[in-house]
Amino acid sequence: MLVSSNSSVLQLHLLLQLGDTLRRLRKSQGLSTVEMASRAGISRATLSAVEAGDPTPSMGTYLKVISALGIVSDLAVLADDVMRPVTSNTEAEGASRDAPLVRIVVSADTTRHRIQDLRSLALHEEAVRRVRAEPALIQQAQAVLQKWLDAGDQRSASLWVEWKDILEHRKWRKALGRTHRAQELRQASPMTAVLPPEVRKRILQEVRELKEGVVLEIAGKARK
Repeated sequence: MLVSSNSSVLQLHLLLQLGDTLRRLRKSQGLSTVEMASRAGISRATLSAVEAGDPTPSMGTYLKVISALGIVSDLAVLADDVMRPVTSNTEAEGASRDAPLVRIVVSADTTRHRIQDLRSLALHEEAVRRVRAEPALIQQAQAVLQKWLDAGDQRSASLWVEWKDILEHRKWRKALGRTHRAQELRQASPMTAVLPPEVRKRILQEVRELKEGVVLEIAGKARK
């Protein structure tokens, strides 16, 4: 399925995959987090965010880690504007229409817990984005949370108490993290209450498309 690269879920998935890859490469080179952070000229906390696929670090920070790992040349291929599709049709080569340079198929790990957490993370990142833009929305999440707390279900009580603190003090990083605790918090979260039905539907559809596999095309002008 050919989809727009503007898909928020696709962007999130690719960033998570990049973080996983950078962590795996660091370990394969026998580098500790202290050594890697020193090479890249960043803090260990920032390196941890990069390896978690966190969108907070700048692209420049990601490039520092990539450079420190010695894989910049691998990225240069994507930026090489002299690449063109190989074709035996000289007339086609001279056409002025757009022609794809690279076609890539991207799919998510369909292991149940991985795809569920990708979906949950995408929903929460969108919910937090909306709350930051319109702070009054947080009252909806707080109302849902209070209803749950009043019901007295002890199985999730500790998570809900933590959510009360997160909502009150806007500690979004606790819920958007890549840790096991953050995953647990997202599973017991009131935050989706701030999302309009059409937004939830869009995100869930993007997750389904990613499970099936999506096609990205990097396009450019063919030579005349």
